[in-house]
Amino acid sequence: MFLTRFRLNTARMGARRLIASPQSLHAAVMSSFAQKPDHHGDGPRVLWRLDQQSRSEVLLYVVSPDRPDLTHLVEQAGWPTTGGWQTKAYAPFLARLAADDTWAFRLTANPVHSIRRHDAEPTKRTVHVTPRHQLDWLLKRQTDAGFEIVEKTVRRPDGFLDAWHEVVVHNRSDLAFRKRNESDARAHKVTLTRVTYDGRLRVLDPHAFRRTLTSGLGKAKAYGCGLMTLAPAE
Repeated sequence: MFLTRFRLNTARMGARRLIASPQSLHAAVMSSFAQKPDHHGDGPRVLWRLDQQSRSEVLLYVVSPDRPDLTHLVEQAGWPTTGGWQTKAYAPFLARLAADDTWAFRLTANPVHSIRRHDAEPTKRTVHVTPRHQLDWLLKRQTDAGFEIVEKTVRRPDGFLDAWHEVVVHNRSDLAFRKRNESDARAHKVTLTRVTYDGRLRVLDPHAFRRTLTSGLGKAKAYGCGLMTLAPAE
């Protein structure tokens, strides 16, 4: 496994087009591999995420089973003569993860659930629109994903007795674009919502947690969702 970081040059038209189109950026990421990446079930796969620190600082993170070559992205959306990308082996870090480790984390995800109004109706995938429901989406998945969000030790300011977690849900973006299938000349509309979670977590099950970090969490992984990254907790 490899973890790659690449800074986009937002002064270039090519970078702005990629930032605005998750479908185009997905294609660009997948073009970074000589052999078409393949994955099976919940095994390791290519994941990517855009972090927009400011209007002029946008970072692309990629986790992948194979080492990528981002030359085409540097030429199209970077600094061809002075820029590049950084790729590090991810497996040694993953192997060191242990139960009760505490980490700061960032996750961009597509928090959806399936609903239907009556038993005869097929289920319909619907996005959670409020920060409270978006947080609940993550909390419902944390145990199976091998971690738990750290709870704050101070009392909630609103007086409620529910757990108060060390996490912020922010940077919601609603995306809509048209996707053309290889087997169908017609394009269909894709809509999705991405939100970012920043917080602190504790590792419960290292094996399950490694799977989360390498196979992603939730839906819409092809469109920049599901990748969780870690940093030392302060």
